[in-house]
Amino acid sequence: MSDLSGTFGKPFKYQVAAFRLRLAELRDTATWKDVWQSAHDRAFMVAGATGADLLGDLAAAVDKAVSQGTTLEEFRRDFRRIVAERGWHGWTGEGSAKGEAWRTRVIYNTNLSVSYHAGRHAQLVEAGYPLWVYFHGNAREPRLQHLGWDGLILPVDHPFWATHYPPNGWGCTCYVSGARTMAGAIRLGGKPGVTLPDDWATLDPRTGAPKGVGKGWAYAPGRSVAQDVADIAARTAARVAPAIGTDLIARNQAAIDTAWTQWIDRQVQEGTQSEPGLLGALSHDVVAALAARGIEPASSEIMVRPGLVAGVKAAGPARAGDALSGAEWRALPLRLRTPDAVLRDERTGRLIYVLPSDGGPEEKLALTLDTRTRADSQATFANMVVAAARQPRPGLLSRLVGGLVSLILGSLD
Repeated sequence: MSDLSGTFGKPFKYQVAAFRLRLAELRDTATWKDVWQSAHDRAFMVAGATGADLLGDLAAAVDKAVSQGTTLEEFRRDFRRIVAERGWHGWTGEGSAKGEAWRTRVIYNTNLSVSYHAGRHAQLVEAGYPLWVYFHGNAREPRLQHLGWDGLILPVDHPFWATHYPPNGWGCTCYVSGARTMAGAIRLGGKPGVTLPDDWATLDPRTGAPKGVGKGWAYAPGRSVAQDVADIAARTAARVAPAIGTDLIARNQAAIDTAWTQWIDRQVQEGTQSEPGLLGALSHDVVAALAARGIEPASSEIMVRPGLVAGVKAAGPARAGDALSGAEWRALPLRLRTPDAVLRDERTGRLIYVLPSDGGPEEKLALTLDTRTRADSQATFANMVVAAARQPRPGLLSRLVGGLVSLILGSLD
């Protein structure tokens, strides 16, 4: 089976939402059978992998592939790094280049395929199509039963979809499309003459699944969470829910810190950068404090707007003499994890993270954070640092006393 980044193209928000629902639980397993069928909708596992740190790293690598559309080769590089850093041994395929290639391909392709189809399921349900059409994919070694279902048109509530919605086995590339009328289904390529045999639901004693469906695949990925996926995709454009994202970032802080340093270097060298930098996450305490005020962030990630380090946006603070030093920029992820205070601007609703500076206790670093920054053309909203500058502690305290800002967390004393 080929690299699915080329098969499915750019990931879409329903796919990312479906995958990230699985990050609510990182499941220790001995074999792939330990998480069965629809239980995958709310759990992430890699057969034989145990421990929050290892699973967190693997989840982050898969998440990158799903959400950014990165290639199998890049995932393999991430996998090798994770295995080495976490000291994971005994995994199936270890010990040979061929074994590693097979194992990484299975992890990568299976997660991309299942998350894609789970997201597609939610999308079809949300669209309200009364008819669904089964299409055979581009598998190099087609299964005869799957070819026999090509063009099959059935009502959305037909029991066939509960067990035969693809993928229907390892490497299956079949897919489903929706239609509002029979004529529309035919225009898509549906074939009214294709019908189900009488024994379509009979279980194969070897697999415990209907004929043509692989062992462990007799379920519809995403069916049990279709509404949740649609809700997340609509509300947050598939970004990680705050509680899940905070934990995921915390488990992978070392990798994020390294990536942050590399992003800073690119900013300095190029003077501009189209992609924002990932700085960290809203802590559980901040999320809870905001929730007490009826404020729900769209996501957990804290990003930094391009150009704040070097470029046009950095020119103002530089002229005013209150720009962060290079060392302070590099130290931001660590300082963000233990802020002196988190304030809220009562006029704009933006958050202000108050961090220690290298200038002594009477000088602070103030990061202004907009929790509703539009991050892309698909209305993806992010927690974005839109300004960063040194500020005197007495000035911040004066704004607090005057009611211009309110205290979310911590202290300015």
